[in-house]
Amino acid sequence: MLCKNDRNAAGSNGKIMQDLSIGILQFDQVWQQKEANFARISAQLKASPNLDVLLLPEMFHTGFSMDVGFADDWQASEGLQFLKELAGRHQMAIYTSLMVQDGGKYFNRGVFVYPDGEVLTYDKRKSFGLGGEDQYFSSGNNEVIVSYLGWKLNLQICYDLRFPELIRNRLNEAGAAAYDILLNIANWPQKRIAHWDALLKARAIENQCYFIGCNRVGQDGNNLVYNGHSQAVDLLGNYLLTPHEQDGLNVVICSGTQLNDGRKMLPFLKDA
Repeated sequence: MLCKNDRNAAGSNGKIMQDLSIGILQFDQVWQQKEANFARISAQLKASPNLDVLLLPEMFHTGFSMDVGFADDWQASEGLQFLKELAGRHQMAIYTSLMVQDGGKYFNRGVFVYPDGEVLTYDKRKSFGLGGEDQYFSSGNNEVIVSYLGWKLNLQICYDLRFPELIRNRLNEAGAAAYDILLNIANWPQKRIAHWDALLKARAIENQCYFIGCNRVGQDGNNLVYNGHSQAVDLLGNYLLTPHEQDGLNVVICSGTQLNDGRKMLPFLKDA
């Protein structure tokens, strides 16, 4: 894929890090109605700006449901097919999750869909026991970092945010950070939204990276209320996008130059 703008920065690994345009679509997911959610997403993107990456909330086409009867067959997933078509049409990558059945087990599976249709997966590692997720879904075992347009993106899903040991950033032997951006897609309720706000900013600061969090709004089938607070934070803890409660698409620009300059000014990762 060609770079969409010409403001580039050489990363610590020597690769070019163009400024990255990330769309965060915070919307009211229709409970367990896949086609209705497809329609809402498509409508939001009709007049969208050019994006490099789009984030959608967790379990994007059902809401955070424990009814595995709505799980897609991984080998013939209608949700994944929708995402591939959307990524190809807009020539952008997409990160979200969906419930799937694969090999006789159920997963809350993160999918990073490239514009050409390639898919990398991340199975949520920390099942939300308070909500019963651990009773229905198998947990993943592996950290997943994807490469895209010179950036390294670490994939997370919702409850993973509470466990910093899962994604501790570190330098390799060449002095390059393991990743540059944390992406977390969530269904995080209003009654614990202060935790989301505090933890997201802390993860950005301690790992010297951008952190982009995409949450939902509205009310789900369990009568849980969600007030969004999707946001983007840089490595110094500054907001690129402040927490907000409005339905809609917001776009942030992650700067390779600012990230590299900040890491040089405050070289804390070498002491990790």
